[in-house]
Amino acid sequence: MNLLFHELLQKTREFTNGVNIVLKEHGLFSSQWTVLFTIEKHGQMTLTSIWKYLNVEAPTITRTINRLEELGLLQHEPGFDRRSKLVSLTDAGREKYQEVIETVSLYEENFARGLTEEEQLQFRQLLEKLKG
Repeated sequence: MNLLFHELLQKTREFTNGVNIVLKEHGLFSSQWTVLFTIEKHGQMTLTSIWKYLNVEAPTITRTINRLEELGLLQHEPGFDRRSKLVSLTDAGREKYQEVIETVSLYEENFARGLTEEEQLQFRQLLEKLKG
């Protein structure tokens, strides 16, 4: 029996729980941070492109984005047609990103401290290979 995926899920839960603890001081959850990170990385995006990229159900992304808009971190404008909506970071969202990226990076460094830089690179490459 191969327990690879069980172990991967367990480590993912451990990492996510730790990130949520760290993000709490910034008033965010990992799901919200993931959306902020994605929009910072890719620039203005449609709701559809966000949920497809993150592989999350559309209603989940919509709720997360609505909450981030309430917090003043995201804004939206009409998209290319009546049904689409373009989402981007506000100035406050960009500031929050800069504040949080440092905290998350430190947590990530600490979490992966048992791996060399070469092993971390290899790990990312192996994860990439798993993307069917």
